Amino acid sequence: MPITNDTSLGLNVEIPQEALVNLYGCTIGDFTRIGAFVEVQKRAKIGARCKISSHSFICEGVVIEDDVFIGHGVMFINDLYPRATAAGGGLQTEADWRVVPTVVRQGASIGSNATILAGVVIGAGALVGAGAVVTRDVAAHAIVAGNPARPLRDARRPEHLRPTAMPPAQEVRP
Repeated sequence: MPITNDTSLGLNVEIPQEALVNLYGCTIGDFTRIGAFVEVQKRAKIGARCKISSHSFICEGVVIEDDVFIGHGVMFINDLYPRATAAGGGLQTEADWRVVPTVVRQGASIGSNATILAGVVIGAGALVGAGAVVTRDVAAHAIVAGNPARPLRDARRPEHLRPTAMPPAQEVRP
């Protein structure tokens, strides 16, 4: 899997396993880290100081601003009506569909295995829960989860920082 010559890598970009990524025609900002088995397609842009975890797919039309965390196995989609074939029956080409842009604003975090549909904006400081399917815009600082992703609360509220009380351990007898 290559890093092609038309990929723009910023200063001190970390790609610990270069042989295990597929980056082509994209832009990666300064001090960003790209994990193994990540694909970043042409015209996708990733800002500075981002962490892109393993097995993630960032397609054409995606813009990820600075300081964003992308968990393991996050999938972006850039086509609202994907089809294999065109009206005439042949396989679709780039001329048969249009890229729908998606934006992840500064400081947002996207949990592992989330799917981000085409055309959404994930607001600054937002948190998308693991496994969420984001079908609509996410407000700045919102915490969303589920399928489809729904708002839970504001990430700036202090209760999300407090650990949940655990019940006392029960003795288990065989």
